[in-house]
Amino acid sequence: MRKVSLFLLSAALAGCNFTPKFVQPTAPIPDTFAGSGVPGRAASEIGWREFFGDARLQALIAAALANNRDLAQSVARVAQARARFRIQDAARLPQVDLVAGASRSRTPTNSFGFPGAGSGGEVSVTQNQFSLGAQVASFELDFWGRVRNLSEAQRREYLATVEAERAFRLSLIGQVAATYLQIRAGEEQIALAQRSVTGRREGLRIARLRERAGVTSTVDFDQAALLLTQAETELAELRRTTGQGENLLTVLIGGPMADPLPPARPLSDPAQYASVEPGLPSALLLDRPDILAAEQRLRAANANIGIARASFLPRISLTGLLGFISPALGSLIGGDALQYRAGIDATQPILTWGTGRQGIALTRAQADELIAAYQLAAQQAFREVADALIARRQYADQIAAQVRGVDAQRRLARVARLRYANGLSIYLEVLDAERNLFAAEQQLLALRSAQLQSEVSLYVALGGGVRETTGL
Repeated sequence: MRKVSLFLLSAALAGCNFTPKFVQPTAPIPDTFAGSGVPGRAASEIGWREFFGDARLQALIAAALANNRDLAQSVARVAQARARFRIQDAARLPQVDLVAGASRSRTPTNSFGFPGAGSGGEVSVTQNQFSLGAQVASFELDFWGRVRNLSEAQRREYLATVEAERAFRLSLIGQVAATYLQIRAGEEQIALAQRSVTGRREGLRIARLRERAGVTSTVDFDQAALLLTQAETELAELRRTTGQGENLLTVLIGGPMADPLPPARPLSDPAQYASVEPGLPSALLLDRPDILAAEQRLRAANANIGIARASFLPRISLTGLLGFISPALGSLIGGDALQYRAGIDATQPILTWGTGRQGIALTRAQADELIAAYQLAAQQAFREVADALIARRQYADQIAAQVRGVDAQRRLARVARLRYANGLSIYLEVLDAERNLFAAEQQLLALRSAQLQSEVSLYVALGGGVRETTGL
């Protein structure tokens, strides 16, 4: 009966845990997104291969996920966190060591006044001792949940690292897509600038012929040269920024592509990406890896509070040895050579000068900091989605207006050239019209690229593709 009572008491003590109950922090974000459309499929369920319609961009993203060096570091950090958790979790079980030893000693008997040690010489005793056994050096009996909470805190840190790696993957996808779209816009702007340079060189040639024939003054020739210089300067700038973007993309994808890339889609192609709708803001808390990582860190801090509380209570450790000891190796294994030793130690803090209370205060303050970090992550996620939704609406309006503006500038440039050819205006009118048309066409290409990038930002902000079982 006494043994049963002791067992029940030990079981009850083993169930003690001083960790406070985890309470999910309230996310201080609105209930809906302003101007959001009809809820559709969650972005987290739409994989990046399904979202991006450009085959060339798909190939670049696949290369980045396979070869990006920053991502490789993130994956290695996950492996490190998993190993730390498993090491800590192993502490919940006793560590058994195999111990073996052999010794030989010689002891003079006359040194201790034994009889038989006469003047004829010294008498000594030689002893051999062999031992073999299994030993538990020190195993903490986890009555207060301290060891469990150490393991739980490490597990939560590991899960936070997993979510951080998923967040980085999603960020990498967005960065590759944004860089690619900038390059595509640059390429189309370069093609436009090259056409402008070709046309303006022809205009300069005609202006030179007219000036030499005395039809126009040198002012018209200089204005034609100025128009060409503007296009050549813009072309050089576009080649510089596009080339630098290509260098960045090479780093993002982990090096040059080994195989030829598929053809790219024009920026004006509506099949560049699949349409996504934001749904409800609460879905961000389930799908955004950075928010989930913040939650896991908060859960780890909660377990640390339980560890700090348990430091006030006795730490009880068990030691033990089971094996054999014998003066002769041949008789080492046998009933007469069997030995065992068991012990239990308890350590109770008495005078800590307030370090225990300050330890609890520290862990609570760390938890408060992580609560604020969790709430801030939710707010930032909401803002990113709201910004992308605003950009979606405004870019559509801007592009529509810019298309009308480009059409108007083309008409003005055509009329200006006709008026000049018929002697009804000076070349300055042509110069202004051509310059304004060139700037309007470049701005239209930039707006289309920015619109595509805003859709990518919305996809990333909504945690696009994170529910895919095969990874991002």
